[in-house]
Amino acid sequence: MPRAIVEIKGQAERNLIARWAMDTQNVPAGTTVEFRAPRRSLDQNALMWSLLGQISKQVDWYGQKLSSEDWKDVLTASLRRTRVVPGIDAGTFVPLGMRTSQMTKEEISELLELIYAFGAEKGIKFRELELVS
Repeated sequence: MPRAIVEIKGQAERNLIARWAMDTQNVPAGTTVEFRAPRRSLDQNALMWSLLGQISKQVDWYGQKLSSEDWKDVLTASLRRTRVVPGIDAGTFVPLGMRTSQMTKEEISELLELIYAFGAEKGIKFRELELVS
């Protein structure tokens, strides 16, 4: 079995995983098993992008407008206390660990709370879910 992903919904999936773990013929020693909390939901993702879009329209950041993607990076870096390292080219810097696609539902909830707090601090008038154009 080269690769398998199982979402645990109940006892049947737990039993399947246990059987696989005991199957020394098809699951050799050295196989890695990873358990992860559920990833962010589609609703959370849509809300995040809506809020980021609203911030990008309403906030000037040190004299410039940032895109929704830029705001995602700024706010995610704040949430994760991201490290920044010099880039390959002179004068460039690279933030590490910025992906949100692998965030759990809990992590994305924390990011959404941070977005709301930042918006309140900046006087952003949020509409819960605004279609991103």
